Amino acid sequence: MPISQHHARNVTDRLVRGRPVDEVVGLLTDTSEEERPVPPRVPGLREWSADAHARRVEFVAGLGVEIPHLTGTAPRGDASAMRGSIENYIGMAQVPVGLVGPLRVNGMHARGDFYVPLATSEGALVASHDRGAHLLTAAGGAVCLTTTEQVQRAPAFVFERMGQAAHFAAWVVGEYEALQAAVSRTTRHGRLTDVGTHIEGNHVYLVFAFHTGDAAGQNMVTFCTAALCEEILARTPVQPRYWFLESNMSGDKKATALSFIQGRGRSVTAEASIPRALVEEVLHTTPERMSDYWRVSFVAGVRTGSIGVNGHVANGIAALFLACGQDVACVSEASVGVTRLEVTDEGDLYAALSLPNLIVGSVGGGTRLPTAQECLRIMDCLGDDRASKLAEICAALTLAGELSIVGALCSGDFARAHAALGRGSPAR
Repeated sequence: MPISQHHARNVTDRLVRGRPVDEVVGLLTDTSEEERPVPPRVPGLREWSADAHARRVEFVAGLGVEIPHLTGTAPRGDASAMRGSIENYIGMAQVPVGLVGPLRVNGMHARGDFYVPLATSEGALVASHDRGAHLLTAAGGAVCLTTTEQVQRAPAFVFERMGQAAHFAAWVVGEYEALQAAVSRTTRHGRLTDVGTHIEGNHVYLVFAFHTGDAAGQNMVTFCTAALCEEILARTPVQPRYWFLESNMSGDKKATALSFIQGRGRSVTAEASIPRALVEEVLHTTPERMSDYWRVSFVAGVRTGSIGVNGHVANGIAALFLACGQDVACVSEASVGVTRLEVTDEGDLYAALSLPNLIVGSVGGGTRLPTAQECLRIMDCLGDDRASKLAEICAALTLAGELSIVGALCSGDFARAHAALGRGSPAR
């Protein structure tokens, strides 16, 4: 994803935080994480008995996290606790939650071995991601890097003539510092990072980009944009005929080419190098065959007009979002990504996944719900200074899912796995 010099400087400043650049870069090439002992896998793999369930609950408790709401042993909260999350509340939909891991992540924000909760009703999904997590962890983990962090809102202003529109757009560009001040009066957690202008005839589209701290930020950017529009309308030398708070140019909850290029939410890249022996042992195929499949699938994605080309990133993201109180509708944009598989000179498998549009938060919104808080605590991703950590875990998880599904398609296990895990109890 190409970014401007202005954004590149902001990203670099945020990542280094006063440290030497080579020290920060060293975190992404440090192999000491690979030498640590691997924690135990989730107990009772592919077991559905009450005893296996009890062992898994005990396992999570051993991680220091109690999950009474997930297990249904805690009393249901008062309906008033749902305010801000739902209207006309009548009850709770229940989606089963499984646990994947350990998943080793060597990121700028997420470093360590994580157990990842996934909520889904699709059989084989948790097993597939768990297999990919086992592969990545055995290979030393996924290296993850969060770059740009921005959420956009794009108001539109309509004028009588194009000349007025151009005058207005030129004036707005010169008011950047005043607009930043207006945002600072509106929120303590967000800040304006960029203003884009687009003139179309007598229309002007302004694309405001915000850093939203550890919140996913959709509400925050709405409130800030409303304040910015008030500031603009009070001071502009040329008044529009009418205007709208959102023009449909921000890319909110939809896959767009603009968001794919400039990023929306947190832009994260994950990579891993998988030794040939592990590919053969865990995935029952070879790096060459996986590279062949990636090339065929990439051409197919391009021919069908896909924005980004990947296998099933939406599966892992949707399941993680459901478990962790994220805005599930954002899967439409968050699942846009590019997977790449290549054979290295040594004959191993190189895998990379870029996700430019991860809308995630560790505070606010659905993260206030009891089950979401329990799931986030399992990964230590609840609260301040943890949103980028959650994003990097999400990138590593979905890279694990990509490796597993491509391996299954190459080995012939894809249909067999769904036949074994994607069906309920045999009919009687």
